Amino acid sequence: MRRLDWLYRIFEENSAKTFMIWRDQSFGYGWVLTQIGEWRDRLGAARAGAGTVLAIEGDYSPQTVALLMAAIDAGCIVAPLAMSIPAQREEFKQIAEVQVTVTFSEGDRFSIAARDAAVRNPLTKKLAEQGWPGLVLFSSGSTGKSKAALHDFTLLLEKFKVRRHSLITLTMLMLDHIGGLNTLFYILSNAGTIVAIEGRDPDAVCHAVERNRVELLPTSPTFLNLLLISEAYRRHDLSSLRRITYGTEVMPPRTLERLHGALPGVDLLQTYGLSEVGILRSKSRSPDSLWVKVGGEDFETKVQDGTLWVRARSAMLGYLNAPSPFDADGWFNTGDAVEVDGEYIRILGRKSEVINVGGEKVYPAEVENALLEMDNVKDVAVTGMPNPITGQVVIAQFNLFTPEDLPALRQRMREYCRGRLAPYKIPAKIEIVKGTLYGERFKKVRGQTVWPEAVR
Repeated sequence: MRRLDWLYRIFEENSAKTFMIWRDQSFGYGWVLTQIGEWRDRLGAARAGAGTVLAIEGDYSPQTVALLMAAIDAGCIVAPLAMSIPAQREEFKQIAEVQVTVTFSEGDRFSIAARDAAVRNPLTKKLAEQGWPGLVLFSSGSTGKSKAALHDFTLLLEKFKVRRHSLITLTMLMLDHIGGLNTLFYILSNAGTIVAIEGRDPDAVCHAVERNRVELLPTSPTFLNLLLISEAYRRHDLSSLRRITYGTEVMPPRTLERLHGALPGVDLLQTYGLSEVGILRSKSRSPDSLWVKVGGEDFETKVQDGTLWVRARSAMLGYLNAPSPFDADGWFNTGDAVEVDGEYIRILGRKSEVINVGGEKVYPAEVENALLEMDNVKDVAVTGMPNPITGQVVIAQFNLFTPEDLPALRQRMREYCRGRLAPYKIPAKIEIVKGTLYGERFKKVRGQTVWPEAVR
């Protein structure tokens, strides 16, 4: 059964067009169709058919994409695992009950290995019995143990049957991320071109944009802040860029303002989605605005007690290792605090990250936005620290451009914040950190208590 015939028809119509640029080599849609057929044969030989839980260990490459298509066609339940998480891969395989693993190495070489595992999770068993392809996505686990979301892949792919713009797109978000998969299928369903890169630092990204005339760059606010700080956009020709989309975390207003000034001809669009429900369609009020309208086909939204809730046809079937988070009517509490202005919302931050200072709520992003305006501040991460009197106090970790004495920085920060932040929002404790304040996915990491060479 070929579940992706609708997609393969697009490939056939564009067989001479480039589907991926990888390591400066171009691969066409005709080529990938052939490779999908070969992967079907390999999966058959490995007895990886409908209901088999299949792990794909690797990043974007011509072969990983071809394998993903073949696995969906075969009815496998796919668990993409990034190579950058070696410590967690075995744990994730156990949670997902992986039965076959395909691991990619240098030069797109691969190995296939069977695992002695049986599917026992009721959610996975039910999907396997139906013969439908599935997808397992793991959360980052930044606020606790990683959760494994199980999706019916068929439902996730429905929205891509509506044709949209064909664009040359650089892949920043990885294959094990809902945003990365959304980008991938958007490109493929519109016969666009994937530009796959290995290094994700600002100069490498800008070089790839210039060399391949990239039109769409999906990324995170943290990366965009690094782009501005590095001034890599000045060293490369980015005139091909038509749109930058950003999500996964709160965008600092100052970063958006500077980005709009640095790249005035580029459309800036805020995106929104979660592993549990998929990616919603979005529309920013304007390129320099943080107000965004989210929803679209098969999605409903509501704001309840200042929190965004979503109900989606493409919602996950449930967690493999945690209770269902949906209420009786199918609504999912995103945990994101928002403000509302008509049809638009502005995301304030995760409620789980809110700092409670004597009963007053402090959103880390609000404090970070103010501190990023200070001279000599390269980056800053804000979190809460227990306090016997107020419950919590605000703590800030600074990454500086040039070295500075901690007492001098503390005094300068307090003077700067006076009149800009309420007294309870001003950090009571600060640290100077030489390492980065973001993770491998270019998303800010808050609350890390042990930093190399931190000055306290």
